[in-house]
Amino acid sequence: MRIFTETSRLILREILPEDMDGLFELDSDPEVHRYLGNNPIQTKEQAAEMIQFIRQQYVDNGIGRWAVIDKQTNNFLGWAGLKLITEQINNHINYLDLGYRLMRKYWGQGIATEAARASLAYAFNEMQASAVYAITDSNNAASHHVLLKAGLHFIQKFEYHGFTHNWYKIDREAFETSAN
Repeated sequence: MRIFTETSRLILREILPEDMDGLFELDSDPEVHRYLGNNPIQTKEQAAEMIQFIRQQYVDNGIGRWAVIDKQTNNFLGWAGLKLITEQINNHINYLDLGYRLMRKYWGQGIATEAARASLAYAFNEMQASAVYAITDSNNAASHHVLLKAGLHFIQKFEYHGFTHNWYKIDREAFETSAN
């Protein structure tokens, strides 16, 4: 098992097949999918397929979303991290996307912001990225808040899959300035 990074409370490690139950709990919750197209998964087999898809990204791209694990309890809280986006979105292609998704019972505890900041540190310090981007549904105020607290800047609104989304960016210089 590869650990990518840690914080005072969290371990961000590769997603493993044994995370299936946690991933199912996360992605079968309609409230978690409220701003993700309202299409929660229905079966544990779908969770297992998602894990295989993410693990293949590690092989193909050297990066993919990571399991967020509570250091004290060893509980699976959700996922966070970086993904290489290889299709064109908002006139960008082959860029690092910051994302996170937590089980509802862990919302409002600063976990998403903590995991986002750790992911950005990994992107700029370990991967030597020049920039990281993120998108959210424009109605998702909580995610907007997390991205701003993590240091990203709102750039613009754009249409994606029939919904208005927000586009965010942080470059190396802005990350280094915010880290000091």
